Amino acid sequence: MGGGLLKPLPRAFFDRPSHEVAPELLGRVLAHGPVAVRLTEVEAYGGPGEDPAAHTYRGRTPRNAVMFGPPGHLYVYFTYGMHYCANLVCLPEEHGSAVLLRAGEIVSGPDLARARRSATGKPVADRDLARGPARLAVALGLHREHNGLDAIQDRGGSALTVFEGTPPGHALIRSGPRTGISTAKETPWRFWIDGDPTVSPYKAHTPRRRSSAATSVGEAPSS
Repeated sequence: MGGGLLKPLPRAFFDRPSHEVAPELLGRVLAHGPVAVRLTEVEAYGGPGEDPAAHTYRGRTPRNAVMFGPPGHLYVYFTYGMHYCANLVCLPEEHGSAVLLRAGEIVSGPDLARARRSATGKPVADRDLARGPARLAVALGLHREHNGLDAIQDRGGSALTVFEGTPPGHALIRSGPRTGISTAKETPWRFWIDGDPTVSPYKAHTPRRRSSAATSVGEAPSS
């Protein structure tokens, strides 16, 4: 990476409502170690009592505590018993808001990203390396232990950093309903770069059959 890609975003960038931060994250570059992804699709999720689809809707819990911390930190959660998803926290402490990172283009460390994504032995096309939130987390090597990492490079270097990158022109930014959720599903807080091949396809929510052993109530929100 070079030029503007090497300039990290300041914490103030994230100290705003998530639906304002989200479209401006498009084209930015998130680097974790040697692998970096240019973000092409994101979703915003609001705060407690505001957004029924957000993890913070019912307030603070041990699981979502990072979302109530300082802006610019990484919130990683485990969903459906098999996937990790990554979010960037917005707004000041105690507000509980974030942006889900849905898809992107690998711009650094493609061999390592491919090795992580090809663990099953199946070949992975370039556009699919980080196409979807779970795939993006795998490509970047993000797991539960990375929950709470600070993505702001104000300490002389960071394992996780968001760089300025090259944002698309406003005419290329599209917005629409968030994907795969059953509540507040018409809220147009999914943002993507029009025509980019790494953007994931939109999927409406499909109710899942729950086993009799299930102990939780309701769906697993997307952020």
